[in-house]
Amino acid sequence: MPLIVTLTLTPSLDTATSTAKVYPEGKLRCQAPVFEPGGGGINVARAITHLGGQATALLPSGGPTGAHLVELLQQEGVTVDALQTHDWTRQNLHVVSDATGEQFRFVMPGAALHEDEWQQLLAKIAQLPAGTLLVLSGSLPPNMTTAAVTELLQCARQQGLRTIVDSSGEALKAAVAFGGLELLKPNQSELAELTGQTLEQPDQVVNAARSLISQGAAKRIVVSLGPQGALAVDAEQCIQVVPPPVIKRSTVGAGDSMVGAMVLKLAEDAPLADMVRFGVAAGTAATMNQGTKLCSKEDTEKLYQYLQLQ
Repeated sequence: MPLIVTLTLTPSLDTATSTAKVYPEGKLRCQAPVFEPGGGGINVARAITHLGGQATALLPSGGPTGAHLVELLQQEGVTVDALQTHDWTRQNLHVVSDATGEQFRFVMPGAALHEDEWQQLLAKIAQLPAGTLLVLSGSLPPNMTTAAVTELLQCARQQGLRTIVDSSGEALKAAVAFGGLELLKPNQSELAELTGQTLEQPDQVVNAARSLISQGAAKRIVVSLGPQGALAVDAEQCIQVVPPPVIKRSTVGAGDSMVGAMVLKLAEDAPLADMVRFGVAAGTAATMNQGTKLCSKEDTEKLYQYLQLQ
């Protein structure tokens, strides 16, 4: 099994609480807060750990919030490689109104990465053994441009790493332009933006993904289709997996759970069909939980077995 490393450039310490009612000016008395690790790559590493695999979460960590984040990850059994930074790790706040059930999500800007800290992160990536699966997931720090994405991918290529990208916006465009990715996971609207096409029919989605593959952007592309599941495409195959019917309680963490499960199958050199089925199973398992909980191994395995029979 190759090493799996996830990189999160804008990690967060997520704080969740609830209050009777949300209104301006007055003091809102809240319940005791619950703290959880946050950030795309971090959640991918957590999902892999929940599913019985091993992954190292590589991340910048600063101040007491960063120390708390690292502690929470270690408590979950996630291997952590944290680079100590000058700026504190951000802390997000999620508040639920008991009166309405509405959730208010206050997302802070990510901490800046100084040039010497960025170079130290690149040095860590340059030390990874060839064949490592490197997962890049999440947003860029506010002081970074997409040139950093290109520099990062160039470093990974020189080291012989297999790169998986789950991002958005300009960072996603930069990764596609660089190319050579092991796996790319856009949603349907992101794929439309990447290709400049209107994607209304399944064939159009397939053709758009195939166009990126033929251009060398990625070996495999898995397009998230929301309730319709996911469409997996490579140079030879096209497989759509529709999620099984379950009672959905939350969609938070579903995408990261899906990526984590697919990376596990990539590490096993599993066929494309098995990879996307396991991914959809894990993403669906995450939706069965309330709040921000990720997939569980038990639920994922049951759903995976169901999908294999379809």
